Amino acid sequence: MVAGTIIGASIFVQPSEIARHLETPAQIMVVWIVCGLLSLSGAMVCAELASAFPETGGVYVFLRDSCSPAAGFLWGWAMFWSMHSGIIAVIAIVFARYASFFVPVQDMGIRAIAVVLILALSALNCAGVRPGSRVQTLLTGAKVAAILIVVVVGLAFGHAVPPTTGGVVASDAGFLREFLLAMVAGLFAYGGWHMVTYTAGETRMPATAIPSALVIGVAIVTACYIALNLVYLRVLPLDVVRSSTRVAADAADAVVGRGGSTVLAVLVMVSSAGALTGIVLTGPRVYYSMAQDRLAPPWLGHIHATYHTPSKAIAAQAIWSSALAATGVYRQLVTRVIYTEWLFFAVMAAGLVVLRRRPGYAPAYRTWGYPAVPVVFILASLAIVVNQFAIDPGEAGVGLGLVLLGVPFYYYVRHANR
Repeated sequence: MVAGTIIGASIFVQPSEIARHLETPAQIMVVWIVCGLLSLSGAMVCAELASAFPETGGVYVFLRDSCSPAAGFLWGWAMFWSMHSGIIAVIAIVFARYASFFVPVQDMGIRAIAVVLILALSALNCAGVRPGSRVQTLLTGAKVAAILIVVVVGLAFGHAVPPTTGGVVASDAGFLREFLLAMVAGLFAYGGWHMVTYTAGETRMPATAIPSALVIGVAIVTACYIALNLVYLRVLPLDVVRSSTRVAADAADAVVGRGGSTVLAVLVMVSSAGALTGIVLTGPRVYYSMAQDRLAPPWLGHIHATYHTPSKAIAAQAIWSSALAATGVYRQLVTRVIYTEWLFFAVMAAGLVVLRRRPGYAPAYRTWGYPAVPVVFILASLAIVVNQFAIDPGEAGVGLGLVLLGVPFYYYVRHANR
């Protein structure tokens, strides 16, 4: 689930966004390595918290128990209305665009395909954890195997292009700003490593299984991403990597000819569907947990009598994600709000530091390198958020405002409960 959820469509398009901010291939590779290490640091923090609180809800539970119920509520609020549902819409649209490579359709047809995919995978996950996880395992295996083939073929048969550089950044301050923007693009491709924690309540031996899954899964993804980018930078000139809107397909064409685009279209569809399966499965567990805490409508806590899944939470997520995909609103929501995810991650890691000082706190797994790892993770997360405000304060302020809209609703719900 960890590897399959992270490896979506981003790795086939985000490298171009990263390259636009940097001067040399070496700098680009450093960003991918640093993003992998930062994601691994976050995964280790999540792993310890999951071993201490092996409950359905993951990050929501960690924020609720280490910080405050309000922090947990705002995470769930942002997840449903923008972050999680928006990402579902984004990936479904990417799948549909590549599907149109084989079945030509216009914009409305692409949106219709995206909606059908969201509803189909939601129905699959309503039928139980087992069917959804089997599809997830199959698609993850297929895409990792395909990535290995692409890497081997690219490194073995691709003709290396002469190294080039470009004057993208002029000063040290400018370089730092551009490096952080490149990291934001890279971390978007690594996004989703925390989602496996949402299913702790339905996992056998979660206190040991989830930490292992997090660390091993992120390590697999990091290896895949570094290897793919080595191929991109080997067979394509740097200016082509920067300007490309489909860098993976261009790299495939450079190695095997025009047929490479067809192969990559299939790979992106498989990869997108695999990631979407995991994301559709995990989100409703947060809304279910919030309903159990009476911080969300009670019907979101409904468990299907036969399949034992939060079927109404899955349905609510499917309806809202489909609406975002059908209207195109997801673009504004995701671009404005996705960076706030890292503000929550900083609070989550700070909560780990607080928990370590509480009597009776006894996790089954302890973060390697404590306290350096969580502290570095906190500082890096805050740097990303601050840089976003410095670059585009208007959009960043709107995004934070959308999250903070949940504050009056939280206090209304608490008052109603009393």
